[in-house]
Amino acid sequence: MDISEFVGGDNHIWNLFVSLLLGAIIGTQRGWVLRHSIEGSRVAGIRTFSLVSLLGGLTAILAHIYTPLLIGFALVALIMLAGIAYIIQQRRNTSISITGVVSLLITFVIGCLALSGQAVLAASAAVITALVLDNKRELHDALQKLQEYELDAALRLLLISIVFLPLLPNQSYGPWKALNPYQIWWMVVLIASISFIGYFAIKIGGAKRGVLFTSVFAGLSSSTALTLQFSQLSKEQPNISSLLASGILLSCGTMFPRLVVILAVLNPALVQSLWPVMMAMMATMYLFAWWIWRESDGENIEQTNNQNNPLALRSAVFFGVLLAIIMLLSHALSNWFGDTGTLVLAAVSGITDVDAISLALGRQSTLTLSISTAVLGILMASSVNTLVKMGMVIVIGDKALARKLSPAMLMTVLIGAAVFVLVE
Repeated sequence: MDISEFVGGDNHIWNLFVSLLLGAIIGTQRGWVLRHSIEGSRVAGIRTFSLVSLLGGLTAILAHIYTPLLIGFALVALIMLAGIAYIIQQRRNTSISITGVVSLLITFVIGCLALSGQAVLAASAAVITALVLDNKRELHDALQKLQEYELDAALRLLLISIVFLPLLPNQSYGPWKALNPYQIWWMVVLIASISFIGYFAIKIGGAKRGVLFTSVFAGLSSSTALTLQFSQLSKEQPNISSLLASGILLSCGTMFPRLVVILAVLNPALVQSLWPVMMAMMATMYLFAWWIWRESDGENIEQTNNQNNPLALRSAVFFGVLLAIIMLLSHALSNWFGDTGTLVLAAVSGITDVDAISLALGRQSTLTLSISTAVLGILMASSVNTLVKMGMVIVIGDKALARKLSPAMLMTVLIGAAVFVLVE
């Protein structure tokens, strides 16, 4: 790296002031936490952190004039000094955390960044450091509440995303060059991540707060599962059929913005044509949910999403296999029969799953499939899936539940089709 690029600009006085201020931000948090400590028992407070950050800025200036090695030497000297202070405090039987020492070193680096033309990065690092230090109790409480299987799920999510994903080749293979291992697995990670986030959102908020909260977040992972469970529950508790109906509509309605978010990452051009249709269908379900909600007595139910594993790896792999098959069939039918074959596949796929065919069409729309055909295919899959859920309610659920849900779901499909015709 060119040493002349190490320090940006000539206004060192202003940058030094910034570094001093950033150190004071972290020092204020540390000083407030230890404000009741005996004088002299603290390793560092607001003055020390401010001066350490200023030291980092001055060191960066000297490094620009002489050699960048000065930063390394200064950091080693600071580590030795902080280590000596830590040992002295331990010998005095004073309770001290290594976190304070580490935050002191981070403050020095932040001071260096402020003088290297990275003031925004330095400010962000200072604020994040202060937040992490200030939320000690919350982080420890969250760790205490964390179950072993939840930690395992988090590690598996990191494994399939950070470790496996970069190793996969990002190029197409197979017939019609339809299969891209990297993109297929990336979609698996995307779906698994949404399910993982939805699980913890339900856990933190608590399902007992009401069907409203549970249904919206359950829709991030599996609105079909919630539809089945609420339908069965309506047989046991027919007196809360309005509550359950509104919950099912909220969950199913959440499917549409979820698809928009996923496809926006994959193909933003597709979303420009798709979002009016999806938002119209979502609004229809949400409005019906609100209307039916007014009839409910406000009763709450126990958590119905019996999801013991936030990240079922088998389900994720199965989704990947299903997605690969649908991608292959989509290219095959499109090659053999044109757009008609793709639309037939979309309708059939919607019986069991919407995400897989939607992602397949989204990816194919970046290659050979037209945007209009992809939007129509996603609409057909979503409509078929909605009608299948309506059938579940009619067959499994209470009659009162079916009477409330059927008109809403039929109207959602019709409005989606009408908006598609108007947009196209």
